[in-house]
Formats: sequence, C-alpha cells, structure tokens
Amino acid sequence: MVSNQKNAVPDSLIKPATIMKKLMLITLCSITIQLFAQNEPVTIIEEKKAEVPAFKVFYSQKLVNTKTVEVLRKGVLEFNVSHSFGDIAGDFGGIKNFFGLDVSTDVRIGFQLGLSDRLNIIAARAKGLFPDASKLWELGFKYQFLQQSDNDPSHPISLTVYANNVISTNQRDVLPGAENSYVDFGDRMSQVIQMMIAKKFGKVSLQLNPLFLHTSLVLPSDDKGIFALGGAIRLPLSKKIVIVADYFHPFRSQSSKDSFAAASPTIEFHDPLGIGVEILTEGHTFHLNFTNATEILENRFIRRTTTSWGDGAFRWAFTISRNFILFKDKKSK
Repeated sequence: MVSNQKNAVPDSLIKPATIMKKLMLITLCSITIQLFAQNEPVTIIEEKKAEVPAFKVFYSQKLVNTKTVEVLRKGVLEFNVSHSFGDIAGDFGGIKNFFGLDVSTDVRIGFQLGLSDRLNIIAARAKGLFPDASKLWELGFKYQFLQQSDNDPSHPISLTVYANNVISTNQRDVLPGAENSYVDFGDRMSQVIQMMIAKKFGKVSLQLNPLFLHTSLVLPSDDKGIFALGGAIRLPLSKKIVIVADYFHPFRSQSSKDSFAAASPTIEFHDPLGIGVEILTEGHTFHLNFTNATEILENRFIRRTTTSWGDGAFRWAFTISRNFILFKDKKSK
C-alpha cells in the first residue's frame, strides 16, 4: 500500500497537463484552418480563364475559287475534296449530259496542316481538265501576318499570303508548240503567289485578292507571267447557311490576246466568277458552287478560263472539308 501511494501521480498535476495538450491541439487546428483559408483565394486567382475563340473573317479555307485569309491552328489537319462537273447549259451542257453531271472536269484532293497558329503547309493532287496539262501535284503554304480583332482597334484587318508550286506529271509531247512539250523538269512547273486582305463588317466579310501567276512553259506568244486582281464576299443568311462569291480579272497582254484570236478565233478568255452556298455543320463545311472557271487550281483557271456565264457555260462544283486534330501544342492547356 505504501509503495502504490509513492508511485501514484497527484490529481493536481494531471489536470494542468491535460489542459495544456488540449490547448495545443486547438491552437494547431486553428492555425491549419487559417492557412487553408488563406491559400484558397490564391488557387482561384491562378486558375486560367476559358480561352476566347479566335476572330474569324471567313469560316473556311476556300470560298468558290479563291483561298481565304483564314489559317488552321497549330496541330489541325484539314482534309479537302473539290469536284467540278461539266457545263450546265451551252454547247456542252443541257439534258444530253444531264446538265453537266455526267461529266467530271476536274477533281482536287488536298491536305492542309497547321505547323503553327500562323503558318500552314498544303499538299494536293488535281486531275486537271486539258490532257496537255494534267496530273497536277501542288505544294504550298499560307502565312497569316495580321488577324482582325473585334476588340482591338490596332488590328482592323486580316492579311495572309498564299504561295504554291504546281508540277504537271502528264506524258511529254515530243512535238513542239504544246503545253506539255517539256524540255526539262523545270518546264513542268508553275507558281502562284497571292495576297489576301480581308475585313469583316458586322456579319458581312469582304476580301481583296491580288495574285501573280508564273508558268515556265506556255503556248507560243502567251504570257509566262499574268497578274490578276480579285475579290470575295461572304453574306450569312442564317447561322448555318451562307452565300459566298468570288471573282478574278486576269490582266493579259494585248499581244497574247491577238495571238490567240488569230490562231483560234473561237477561243475567248473570260474572267472567273464563282457563286456558292456555304453550309456549316458540326463535323464539316460543305460548299455547293457554280462557276465558269474551267479548272480548280489557280495555276490553271487564271490562265485558261474560256467559258462564259452568258453562254450558259458554267458548271456545278462542290467542296467538302473536314478538320482533324493531328497533334496538340504542349504549351497549351
């Protein structure tokens, strides 16, 4: 009994120790809660805001015949198919060719890839209409220098440059005087450089298209270099239905016109004019077009449009495109 009493701790010492432990626990909990409460607003401030969609003057890379100022964002791949049929009316149209649907004049299958938010590369294959300039391969690029902004007055317009090199891989003609009387590989090439200046006024989009075409091998007395000036318009009827149109006027030399008139009096050059309907869907963009342009590539229809709307020699055409995300920018969230 004596031993137990010596080892026992008095109640007067137990209570102060217990009280101290409780006070320390309460103090730690209070400090922890306060620290979390202070960190919570910091976390909210550091959260990134949702990305604002880029301002678009046009909603597609191409209207009827012309490219637009728009470029794809980095990592986006566009698959594009353009198809032109025969004349709706005129000497080669009408019911005998089911208003042109029985004839396939030109087909282009192409890819466009965004290497950055400003620079795109283009690769395509086109059938071509004329046998002496067919089986065409296109390599090119688009670079956007300026992009219009709806909330920044210092960016009132969009400005993009498009350039390509087209190679004709059809069979060589051994006789001189034809477009495919190639002497060397360079004779198979042609180049286009086009500047596109565009601005959106409310819902209406307008674009100016100065263009220069150089062709290494041309018909006798024809111009190797041709400058053309064009324009384009986009007019929405609803959120998904849009009217589009574009036009080019090639500036050919008078000597070239006189040479063709003397050699082939029936050949007359006309300005390419296209009118179409743009249909926007969740998955792709579809264009139903009508144009007198004889071929799809700028390298061809700027030089060789010989059919006229006035004669009914314009044709059905369509373009369908679909975008895919090929890769994502690691810097973006």
